Amino acid sequence: MVTPVAAGDKAPDFRVASDDGGTLTRADFAGRNLVIFFYPKANTSGCTLESKAFSALAKAFAKADTAVIGVSADSPAAQANFRKKQRLTVPLGCDESHAMLKAYGVWGEKSLYGRKYMGITRTTVLIGRDGRIARIWPKVKVAGHAEEVLAAAQAL
Repeated sequence: MVTPVAAGDKAPDFRVASDDGGTLTRADFAGRNLVIFFYPKANTSGCTLESKAFSALAKAFAKADTAVIGVSADSPAAQANFRKKQRLTVPLGCDESHAMLKAYGVWGEKSLYGRKYMGITRTTVLIGRDGRIARIWPKVKVAGHAEEVLAAAQAL
């Protein structure tokens, strides 16, 4: 796995396709807090629960001057389907090249039932208004996670 970013680091720049046919870049969120939740695959149970939790809190995040985006390696079509099917309110980034995933250190070797494969480690990153990483949640457990991230964003 690529070396993960650390709290205090300047957040890596990124440019990825979005589920709506546009692009998402780090510069789009300049001057605001930004939560990026990286998830393994659209329309899977854990990823659906996590995405719905962040969507449910979208207004509270906005009140805390914090944008929220979800990012996976899924295609824009898969992300658009996921967002529509689950009625998600947060934008979804599509990093099929894995460039952003590698820059944030969330792409690497995983293992399931002894089978090794490359994939995304469920991770959330909170970036402050100054463009620096304020906090990282590696290997996220979904239950209560979005609320914990909201509390951290409100404290910035």
